[in-house]
Amino acid sequence: MLREDKNLLMVTHLSQLLDLVTGMGGLIVPLVLWLTQKDQVLDMDAHGKAIMNFQISLFILALCCIPAILLLGLGILGLIAIGIIALVYPIVNAIRVSNGQPISYPFFKFIK
Repeated sequence: MLREDKNLLMVTHLSQLLDLVTGMGGLIVPLVLWLTQKDQVLDMDAHGKAIMNFQISLFILALCCIPAILLLGLGILGLIAIGIIALVYPIVNAIRVSNGQPISYPFFKFIK
């Protein structure tokens, strides 16, 4: 039986902010929460997939920006934009979860 746990869903979204502190914590912590709770918490599977797709997208985009640094420093602007996006979207989606609204993350869908 699935239970509704908005607080855990909010923590899962906000745990992505660990990327800004540790580098990889924002990928590992939501992954562990998703894999351990997807069969126990209502909507955790959908939220976990959305978060993983977002994190993988950010990682790939950051990798693409590294060689672009050599092209007039455009990669630095890209990395700054990625940092802002990585900060804003988890906070916005955590607020949406707390208000019972649907979440949305940009970029690619690797896990369906």
